[in-house]
Amino acid sequence: MDTYQNTVKVWDPIVRVGHWTLVIAFFTAYFTEDDFLTQHVWAGYVVGGIVCFRLFWGFVGSRHARFEDFVRSPKTTWRYLCDLKGNRAKRYVGHNPAGAAMIIALLISIAGAVYSGLVLYAIEEGEGPLAGWVANGTVSLRVPTLITGAQADDDNDVRHKGYKRHIDEASEEFWEETHEVFANLALLLVGLHVAGVLFSSYAHRENLIKAMVTGHKRSGPE
Repeated sequence: MDTYQNTVKVWDPIVRVGHWTLVIAFFTAYFTEDDFLTQHVWAGYVVGGIVCFRLFWGFVGSRHARFEDFVRSPKTTWRYLCDLKGNRAKRYVGHNPAGAAMIIALLISIAGAVYSGLVLYAIEEGEGPLAGWVANGTVSLRVPTLITGAQADDDNDVRHKGYKRHIDEASEEFWEETHEVFANLALLLVGLHVAGVLFSSYAHRENLIKAMVTGHKRSGPE
């Protein structure tokens, strides 16, 4: 008997492989830091590469992978959530409005974690693709400070060096905290995403996790 009888192909291999690779790479990066910096950095590169390619694939990929197929207005998303709560939600073959909103939020938060991580890596280790930009001042490391420009330009060498050291330390702390905020936000969104997938699977009586493995979902009207 055909395993995929009465089903339709929804997710292409690029979407599926990218999805699960991103899951592995994100958690590898999240749980490896100072003591496993090399693994953390390379996992971050993989995450960044997948996010960039997913953005590209969102414009040129297969039907249900394209943003135009699933990104909807906040009003439509809110209505879907309300209908889902009342067990009246419309079924979508591709991403539903809530899932689409979560994808956008995840892409933004993960992209923020990757960029801030690259800046931090350049500051602390002097390495990575942004190292040259950071060294040349192309990437601004200045953060808001109460010290005025007049103080910074003081002719006193000691004060000037002390100010510069203060800016360097403040910049490193700022980017470190920014990196942690984006990473933790992404982790929170992942948890909400999993909860949403399980709830939608129950509401629509289909295994959405399995669908992201096989690429197939139940056929029928949306």
